[in-house]
Amino acid sequence: MTAQPGLTGPELLPPDGTVRRVVVFLHGYGADGQDLIGLAPFFAQALPGTAFYAPDAPEPCEMSPFGRQWFGLDDYDPDLLRREPANMAAAHARMAAGVARSAGPLRSFLAAALETHDLTADRLALIGFSQGTMMALGVGLALNPAPAAIVGFSGALLGPVPPVPVAATRPAVLLIHGAADPVVPVEASGHAAAKLKDAGIAVDVLRRPGLAHGIDQAGAEAAAAFLVRHLPG
Repeated sequence: MTAQPGLTGPELLPPDGTVRRVVVFLHGYGADGQDLIGLAPFFAQALPGTAFYAPDAPEPCEMSPFGRQWFGLDDYDPDLLRREPANMAAAHARMAAGVARSAGPLRSFLAAALETHDLTADRLALIGFSQGTMMALGVGLALNPAPAAIVGFSGALLGPVPPVPVAATRPAVLLIHGAADPVVPVEASGHAAAKLKDAGIAVDVLRRPGLAHGIDQAGAEAAAAFLVRHLPG
């Protein structure tokens, strides 16, 4: 699929070619689309008739010769945020500018995916990991019409909830986070959930005891069940 120059990646389509819904994986900092497309066969068991896409972020990673990034993390200090959680809002606000820079290419990719399969946004779900969750929330919550659902693993909502017209729909949101995450403190998901609830958005939060910065079987199963409930088709 060609969505926009510089924003392509691996995909997994239904064997029979019949697509009733679209799921887009958004990878973390320093990875690429290959990092998450491996989850597609697992989700396809619960969501037959789904086209899965995992675009590469638009920028080469500043810290890796092979990976990609949605935005840079020059001044990100997770240890400081764990020691002094009051600094989290300011740190997230600085990174929100990076989300804004990559929002246009991602929006174009999502629109192209839906157009390719002649589907509307209510047949779309986003699954992000880490920095990909920051993109999924920052871009997905602002889309009008909205996607059906957003699943965010080990991430954060940077800045306030994006504004949309009063009558616009909002996606259902599931946030899954390891309680022992050394990269993105688990408190970030709690802060995100509080802001989403204040904005009237339905949000579920699942904390995985002992899990570091990753996706475990229980989290993946919870995400699949959540999409079965909220993604039509």
